[in-house]
Amino acid sequence: MRIQREHSRGFSGKRRRGGGCLTLLMSIIFIFVVAFLGRERFAEWLWRWIAPPVERATLQDARMAFQQAELERSIQYARQLYENDPDNIDALVLLARSLIYRSYSDLSHDVDRQQALSLTGNAVRRNPLDTQVLGIHAFVQQANGLSEDASRVALRVIRSDSESITARLALSLSYGSRGLFEAALREGEKAVEIANESAPDWRADAYRVLAIAHSDLGQYEQAAQAVETAISYHRRLLPLHFERALYAIQVGDMDTATAYYFNIIAFDEENVKVRFRLCELSSTLRETQAAIDWCNQVTERAPGWSDGWYQLGREYYLQGDWRQAQIALNRCSTLQVAQNFPVEERRFECWYLQGQAAEVLNDCESLMSLYDEYQQMAKEADLGQSWVYPPGGPPICATPSPLPSG
Repeated sequence: MRIQREHSRGFSGKRRRGGGCLTLLMSIIFIFVVAFLGRERFAEWLWRWIAPPVERATLQDARMAFQQAELERSIQYARQLYENDPDNIDALVLLARSLIYRSYSDLSHDVDRQQALSLTGNAVRRNPLDTQVLGIHAFVQQANGLSEDASRVALRVIRSDSESITARLALSLSYGSRGLFEAALREGEKAVEIANESAPDWRADAYRVLAIAHSDLGQYEQAAQAVETAISYHRRLLPLHFERALYAIQVGDMDTATAYYFNIIAFDEENVKVRFRLCELSSTLRETQAAIDWCNQVTERAPGWSDGWYQLGREYYLQGDWRQAQIALNRCSTLQVAQNFPVEERRFECWYLQGQAAEVLNDCESLMSLYDEYQQMAKEADLGQSWVYPPGGPPICATPSPLPSG
């Protein structure tokens, strides 16, 4: 940086006329900028401070919580409202929507999708002709992977109410899940049109669905633009940042992906899912130590999550730290058995890579135990992957033949 010293002035030099006014003006501008940039954070802090207790919350309070991405509070408020008045369908819609987005925000909330499905399913049984109930039910069905059911219910709603935003969102996502990508894009564009014209509270959802449709077609630039628009409407909704990072990775823009992952940490300092994604990203970039650091943070915060231990063990394995790989992968395999994972859903690599590490370490006892366990699993289910030693077993465990006498 070049310093233009001819424009400098010491404290004892002659002051330029009007300098005091200029300094005051710059100070005012600085304060204004700081205030402008911090207004959202201040509003968030203020709202949290004045937020009413659950028993006095209104639907507007629940909506405000959702807009602030305070999904825990939004769920509490909407649940209380809905329990007090089962005819309050707006509360049901907000409750289900909040549960779905919370389920995408971190690893510990998968059960939220099932809770939402139970709520909307019960509501449909009570109100089988209510298109608002059917629309949110279709949206929740799709979130639970029930694509055909979601499509059927959504089409039923659209025949009665072509402007149902929830049905359009569900239909687009269900088409995409079944490989009907052009149809998914068409429905996504229709959802955006409806949101902009008559459902402004759903604009972030609509642009998110449009982004997914573009991504399914390999149109990653358009996907990125759409999800950035979604973020502009709901800046603190974490799933949007996860998806923007994903689209960046798909085009090899790792810097942008990293930036959006760090946005998530800024909003949720203890988020485990984003640390796992950063571990994966660091591994892709072959930043081995960074990957191990991020994965260690995952296992510290979620010690009962087997995938975190697998990813950590894999990183140690790639680094050639066989002992640490063996320890982490053993934790993965032990957890999957203890948590009663169906055999066909267990991660085969937790056994195989652990066995390879044991073989390198000449740890015959651990290797034979793993191999026997694998063979037992292979008898129970089709694992799709094979691990076979010669009839005599692993070479390191073979008993040496006695030397001939004489």
